[in-house]
Amino acid sequence: MNYKQPDKEKRYYSIGEVASMFSVSKSLIRYWETEFQYLKPHKNAKGERRFTQANLDQLSIIYHLVKERGFTLDGAKKEIEMDKEKLGRKVYYLKKLKELKKTLKEIRDDL
Repeated sequence: MNYKQPDKEKRYYSIGEVASMFSVSKSLIRYWETEFQYLKPHKNAKGERRFTQANLDQLSIIYHLVKERGFTLDGAKKEIEMDKEKLGRKVYYLKKLKELKKTLKEIRDDL
């Protein structure tokens, strides 16, 4: 997964930070928000989006299906509707495996 780890100390992330984490444009994040009804970031008094860790987890599922697996938006919606919890676990474990792979490569390079 091409998802950069967020700062665990932060409670909310701006749309710019989220777009940077996923290496996508802010407009794509806004578009996904309109297409996927379960993605609802908080908005402050000025109407600026504030994404929580739960929103990042939701986005990682969408990103995985659309960008990594090549699903259409309709296909991704159907996949999410079928079993959101199972899909969330799968994305979580894929992310952990990629982190482990990166660590192992770093160790190998140090040897």
